[in-house]
Amino acid sequence: METGLKSAPHSVKRWQLNGTEYESQRVPNLRSETRFSSWTPLNNKKHNLQLFEERVNLVLHWFDLWTDMQRKHLLHSLLTRCTKSQLKYCKDLLIETVPVTRVDFTAVLPRFLSLYIMSFLSPLDLSRAAQVSWYWRVLAEQDCLWAGRCIRRGWFLPYTPGENEFGAWKNHYISCVSTLDLLTPREATELYGTLNQQSTDPAEEEEEKKKEKRIRQKIRDKLQEERRLSIRTRRAWGSNAKPKGAIAGGTFSGVTFTSWPSLSWPPRMVGSSSLSLDKGQPINATQVQGRVQTTSVGSEKLPKARGMLSSFIHRPALPHTYSPHHQSSSSLLMLISNRIPAYELVLSGVKAGVIVVLYNHRGTLSALLTQVERVTSGQPVQRVGLLAPGGTEEIHLLHGISLSERTLLTPDHREFWEKLCSWVVPTQEGGGIDIFCSLAASASGVTLIRSLSTLTGLEVRAPVGLATGSFQNILSEWSSGDVRTGLWDQQPAAPALQYVCDSVLQGWCRQAQWMEEALDDLRSSLQPQLQQASLQARGRALELSEALTEGLTALTEQQETRPLEFLSTFLTRWSKKDEGEESYEEDKQTQKAAEQHSLHTSLSPIPKLPQTALDWRGAVVRELHHSECLYLGRLSSILKVYQEPLTAALNSNRTILSFADIQIVFIPVTVILQLNRVFEADLQTRLQQWGAEQCVGDVFVKLCSKLRVYTNYLNNYTTALCTIDKCREARPAFRAFLKMADRTLATHMLSLQELLLCPVWRIQEYVTLLQALCLHTHPGHPDFTHLCSALKKMLQFIQFMQKLKSNSEKDKLMEETQQMIRGCPSLSEGNRQLIITQDAVLLRSPDERIPESLRTYEQVSDVGLFLFNDALVLTQRNVRHTPFTLSHQSTHTFLASVALPSLTVREIIHSRYVRHAFVLEGPRRYWVCATKRGEEREHFLSVLRSAINSALTGPQ
Repeated sequence: METGLKSAPHSVKRWQLNGTEYESQRVPNLRSETRFSSWTPLNNKKHNLQLFEERVNLVLHWFDLWTDMQRKHLLHSLLTRCTKSQLKYCKDLLIETVPVTRVDFTAVLPRFLSLYIMSFLSPLDLSRAAQVSWYWRVLAEQDCLWAGRCIRRGWFLPYTPGENEFGAWKNHYISCVSTLDLLTPREATELYGTLNQQSTDPAEEEEEKKKEKRIRQKIRDKLQEERRLSIRTRRAWGSNAKPKGAIAGGTFSGVTFTSWPSLSWPPRMVGSSSLSLDKGQPINATQVQGRVQTTSVGSEKLPKARGMLSSFIHRPALPHTYSPHHQSSSSLLMLISNRIPAYELVLSGVKAGVIVVLYNHRGTLSALLTQVERVTSGQPVQRVGLLAPGGTEEIHLLHGISLSERTLLTPDHREFWEKLCSWVVPTQEGGGIDIFCSLAASASGVTLIRSLSTLTGLEVRAPVGLATGSFQNILSEWSSGDVRTGLWDQQPAAPALQYVCDSVLQGWCRQAQWMEEALDDLRSSLQPQLQQASLQARGRALELSEALTEGLTALTEQQETRPLEFLSTFLTRWSKKDEGEESYEEDKQTQKAAEQHSLHTSLSPIPKLPQTALDWRGAVVRELHHSECLYLGRLSSILKVYQEPLTAALNSNRTILSFADIQIVFIPVTVILQLNRVFEADLQTRLQQWGAEQCVGDVFVKLCSKLRVYTNYLNNYTTALCTIDKCREARPAFRAFLKMADRTLATHMLSLQELLLCPVWRIQEYVTLLQALCLHTHPGHPDFTHLCSALKKMLQFIQFMQKLKSNSEKDKLMEETQQMIRGCPSLSEGNRQLIITQDAVLLRSPDERIPESLRTYEQVSDVGLFLFNDALVLTQRNVRHTPFTLSHQSTHTFLASVALPSLTVREIIHSRYVRHAFVLEGPRRYWVCATKRGEEREHFLSVLRSAINSALTGPQ
């Protein structure tokens, strides 16, 4: 044994040498040399474990001595012999040891997501991204990334890209950018000046405005010259068209369609033109190009071939007439906030040729700009109309974003208005902005109009606020041109009537507040039906798009000489597939026309008041006296129609209402009526002796000194309404009396509760008229001091009214919430207020040990989330649908409540198993909830986090 060991190396050493490629020719003899390690004590676990560890250490020692190729060969052999569970263990171990910190998102994400991410890059960043790899270059040079950037700047591709052409829009963008004149900020300031420079001298200000006009005209002339040169050097239309049947580039009578309009693009009306499509006379590409280059208006050529084609493709024109040059004169843009009361009625009366953008009041300025850019598709508009909540000094453009004299020159507002007005034609061509708030009725509003006009270089018009009522200031005269010169539109509501029909506008201006109450209930009850109708409308739009596609395809194949008649016949045959649709539309239109006719006939027009030319103080005072007479008539009707008959019945022992109830309801009205009769008499005396130096401010100061009467009325207002409701339920005679007296000619078609609201409305009208008087009164006039003092007191009183209204609404909302939730503890504790409610579903995971990204969830129940300023209440929501109808009812049962300081919120990442989910973690338990839409989750969580922060920082 000793001789064997001396004559030959140890077996372990020989394996080590063989593992390092030493004496490879002696490998076949290894079997006979491993006798020392071939025995395994299976029955002895201790020795077996010891021997296993020794062998593992031995293999690891060999592994350290092997080359990289040998190690990889061993790992490959081991992995091929592993089971699935062992491979999964190896995968988890590798991920833990070597985590993935960098990955090419273009290789992992779908292509459309990669393009969406790249759409946020600037052109310079896109060019840099194209240098990363070949695949990145393919993505970074896609036309969908560069076409929008070119179109927004008016750089239209002068030909149709071929099917296999790659990067056409990027090359066009680079060629356009390389020909631009670049100036440093200092050089631009010296050459062009700035728009926000304030000048105290009127002559210098006028000179600056003239200089700005010359600069803008110079830039326009330069752009016109460049467009003329580009038209002369570009290829003819249709020279690179696609074959027949190709939708994106098919030809129609020799004219190439460069693109098809989106379904979201609204129709635009166009005016007359010198380019016509006569029956039986097709237009070819040569004729179109020749006419575009030679068409002129007066002495100035307008070579806008792309405008002609875009109007030819996107705009329905008059019969056989197209207008390539006057398209901007007929297109108006109207922005409508969804916070406007009864905005649906305004939408129903919008005139043809007006592009309407209904935007979310809780959005952002950038989102609004994107929405406008999408519907206008980069084409210029004639004027922009803005219908948003506001007053005489500011406009509530968005939630938390108000436009006023102080905020106009902030970076966000400045960028918004500069970009928005870049899509409006110049003032010389009729461009301008129409704001539906009575900014021209106050000095601050006039300053805002001047600043906005200076910033945008456009004409800004707004109502002067000489008509009183809900929104009736829109029906008054509008400012025209420069407000400093005192020029106004003599025809009332002339700018507003460019956007909305006369009958619809008058009805909405007078009845907006009452319509909003009815529409609010209608929206809440018909929300599921409206969503279903929206989906059906989208489906019909897709069907119409399919029909137009097939019709245009058939038109290009048959080479018809009368394309409009062919399309009309084709769409008529298509529509016959859906029987009954036409009769439904006719019934709907008939019903709508009947409603509009009923609304128009039930409203009386505002009487036209005589006024002296340029005597705007007199016009305001006459409007004040006229509206005061109407106000006194309504207050008098309360006493004549209601108080006197009820008092007479009480005196004749036929009690309808007790003496105490009569005193509670009608005595405050009597006191206000006496006060305002004196005020009206003073106004009439001043009007009879009206002159340039006549004053009415002292009359207002006298009225403001007795505003305590209105304070007592407002403090008693809630009690009076509760008394009316209580007596109406408890006394059938009083119910019958109200049914007979309400909404008659004597009560001006109003109920008793609506008549009691007249003093609240009148205070707001006083503020509007006082602001108009201060605007048109010179600071040196003896009446100016009294008017400013009265206006200040009225504004303070309005703040008091708004505080009362806010407290009343909060108390009412808390009572309704308390009654809605079954088994809920008392909510009327301290200064608790309801912030927001949200419907969601409660989720549960079958196995909590699964990683959250792979975890599945099942819906347990529907829940309601009621967020207060100090707690979050969770309820179980039960939905019950009414048989044979689409309506349903929801009931809430108290589930849990969590104090906001002890509540944490965590979002759950979207996966294939769950979407729009989040976790609410309390001190003892947690809830996994999910909303139907992502927007609802984002909005609720943002409000919830804000409330939690306020609750945490409040006690400090």
